[in-house]
Amino acid sequence: MPSNWKSSSTLAITALVGVTVVWGVTFLVVQNAISRMPVMDFLAWRFTIAALVMVVLRPQCVRGITANELRHGIILGLVLGSGYILQTFGLLSASAAVSGFITGMFVVLTPVMGWLILRQRTNRNIWFAVVLAAIGLALLSLHGWVVGIGELLSFGCAIFFAIHIVGLGAWSSQHDTYRLTLIQIGTVAVVSLVVAVPGGITLIPDTEVWIAIGITAILATALAFLVQTWAQALVSPTRAAVVMTMEPVFAGIFAVVFGGNQLTLRIMVGAAMVLTAMYIVQIKPSNQLQKRFLRSAKD
Repeated sequence: MPSNWKSSSTLAITALVGVTVVWGVTFLVVQNAISRMPVMDFLAWRFTIAALVMVVLRPQCVRGITANELRHGIILGLVLGSGYILQTFGLLSASAAVSGFITGMFVVLTPVMGWLILRQRTNRNIWFAVVLAAIGLALLSLHGWVVGIGELLSFGCAIFFAIHIVGLGAWSSQHDTYRLTLIQIGTVAVVSLVVAVPGGITLIPDTEVWIAIGITAILATALAFLVQTWAQALVSPTRAAVVMTMEPVFAGIFAVVFGGNQLTLRIMVGAAMVLTAMYIVQIKPSNQLQKRFLRSAKD
């Protein structure tokens, strides 16, 4: 690993792309698993196992948790958990394609939330990237439009995901990455269990679902959120949001390669637009904007 890994924004963006690869490749795995057990039960197992694995790997981190870390981690976990729950219930009445597009609108909402919450300003290059990524997401995911309760819940999910990215960008540099990640994941586990318990927690039905939960808990949750928490201490929330629009791109690639989906011109154009947006956010902001972001994150 490079010696400047603690301060390299380029390395942070590369790591975030790696996270989107993991999330993209696990899309088919999750889709198969939740067809055989309740979604909230799947989330409860996934986040609980992820939290337990993190504790087992570094049990001493529990003793080092500060009151401020606990407060920030719980807030971030509640926001993240709320997003997952809204997304899950939205999928009951909205199509996966429409829900995926609306959820992906967090890329547009992140700079808005950054301005509302932290009064952060965003340069024109990033705004252009945001719009480009949003159009690319629409081409990748949107095949029709009906506004109903599912769509409204999905939009609520996008708002919570945007707030989570903004909050993580503001607080991640202030705390130990491992502890803050553990608190967030543990909080989502508790929230998922509270929502799932009234209907009874379903046991994991078979080996294939066990494998799916293992992969998503360790790679797509514990490791992925650990990397995201570290990376967002080095890049602004809006840049991180644009980079994370690569998730549906990789999901589409793996769906074509392994899921038998058809590769269309529409998908290729959408993917190219998201890739272009990600390239644009690599253009370094001015020193004044960098200082403004770091100053607002410390407040």
